[in-house]
Amino acid sequence: MTLLDDLLDDLRTEGDGVWNAVAGLDEDGWATPTPAVGWSVATQVAHLVWTDEVAVVAATDRERWDALVHEAMSDPSGYVDAGAHEIARLAPIGLLARWGTARTALVTALRAFPTDERMPWFGPPMSPTSMATARFMETWAHGLDVYDALGIDPERTDRIRHVAHLGVRTRGYAYAMQGEQAPAEEPRVQLTAPSGSTWSWGPEDARQSVTGSAYDFCLLVTQRVHRDDTDLVAVGDDAEHWLRIAQCFAGPPGAGRAAR
Repeated sequence: MTLLDDLLDDLRTEGDGVWNAVAGLDEDGWATPTPAVGWSVATQVAHLVWTDEVAVVAATDRERWDALVHEAMSDPSGYVDAGAHEIARLAPIGLLARWGTARTALVTALRAFPTDERMPWFGPPMSPTSMATARFMETWAHGLDVYDALGIDPERTDRIRHVAHLGVRTRGYAYAMQGEQAPAEEPRVQLTAPSGSTWSWGPEDARQSVTGSAYDFCLLVTQRVHRDDTDLVAVGDDAEHWLRIAQCFAGPPGAGRAAR
């Protein structure tokens, strides 16, 4: 199996978990508020629908993608949210059916896309494997909000390595979104996986480092937890500053979550 195969399998499994959590909800259940202010369970799933559909466009139809970007420029900070809220108005059965179609279309599009090319995106252009990683990250993160709203304890698996890897790789992007230049010296990142194994990135002799729980790191880079509520240990001012601004999602910096 290729890396893309592994990613798509993990994406399917993660999506199935969210699907199973919401499939039996009545309309009141779909309307349950989530930790994201103004977003219900329906809005969270609708965001996954919208982003999967847009990713298919990015991979298959450059002319339509260019038109979509031109439309987004009229409301850069609200365009994505508006798409989610619009789809969230669908009846639950229609919303799930649309997501099922989008999930299948995304897999087909990423498998067909040339592996040596990059598809456009709201952030840097992406290879098929990078897009699959990003889709996994979003499915995992928005799934957490759904589980929180429904009182479900999410399963902690080593599939989050995809999120951790993306969190490390987007360090420079996080700085750029703050209008800052990332320090040239990379920190050493060493995280403990849910299984107990150790995942590492960066030079072993780096003077600055980040260590701690991979789960907390993934929560942080998806802005599902406040920096102060993690067990992450930063050595060096630059490493600490990165943790304060970290984001692994495309678009402007979010407001994050309040400290507990």
